Amino acid sequence: MPELPEVQTIVNDLQILTGDTITGFWTDFEKAIKTKNFKEEIVGEKIKSIRRLSKNVIIELSSNNTIIIHLKMTGKLTLVESRKLKVESPNEKHLHHIFFLKKNGNLNFSDIRKFATLELISLEKLSEIEKSKGVDPFSKDFTLQAFSGIISEHKNKTRHSRVTGKNIKSILMNQSAIAGIGNIYASEIPYAAKLNPLRKLSSLNNKEIELLHRSILKILTKAIKMRGTSISDYRDANGEKGSFQNQLKVYGKAGKKCHKCDTIIAKEIVEQRSTFYCPTCQK
Repeated sequence: MPELPEVQTIVNDLQILTGDTITGFWTDFEKAIKTKNFKEEIVGEKIKSIRRLSKNVIIELSSNNTIIIHLKMTGKLTLVESRKLKVESPNEKHLHHIFFLKKNGNLNFSDIRKFATLELISLEKLSEIEKSKGVDPFSKDFTLQAFSGIISEHKNKTRHSRVTGKNIKSILMNQSAIAGIGNIYASEIPYAAKLNPLRKLSSLNNKEIELLHRSILKILTKAIKMRGTSISDYRDANGEKGSFQNQLKVYGKAGKKCHKCDTIIAKEIVEQRSTFYCPTCQK
């Protein structure tokens, strides 16, 4: 957390920064920065574009380097109006990094658990990272044919998990197969497709693969429209909560009744992650 919809919402909010210039940078947690001379390399650079790569925020600079930000579990990027260039004691307890901007105030980077990272990399290295990621659900390459190919490629692979054989939940979470889906949406997507997330990929027929493909796009699109899921720490770039948590059908609802059939929602562990589903609605 945040997953694809949350990161995309933040990236959409940050488009206002395109064309702005970074005039300063402050941090009190150097350990999160994975590049030497980070401040010296970014100050004075113009922001050419801001986009998402899987669950990462990518800020391309005029130097043809890119800042790659991984929010991990509790990272937050927030736009504030202040243009103050000197910071001695930030008011926010978990504020650890600040980008000072010429036109748009400050971009504050907070992180309660301090797992989030920043790195400055070349476009060439970024291209290598992109190649290591799976297909993005919102790219033109995520066709039904391509998705069917992913299912076929992985259906006979096994993992050391509670469920033997590759299953729906694990393929949705596999970032080298499909980029950006995390634990929340990997439970909600199978529910929308009426498929048990523990089902082996080898058991899926063509119609079920099509339903799953359609549900990936449906759920992620709706989550972006509702500005993400704010169960705990996630906030958009304006500091506001998303609202997709009000639409969750199974995630986090173990022991409660399914809203469709009143069956008790079940919980299983798949590859060390909690997985939620309705035993009646999802076959």
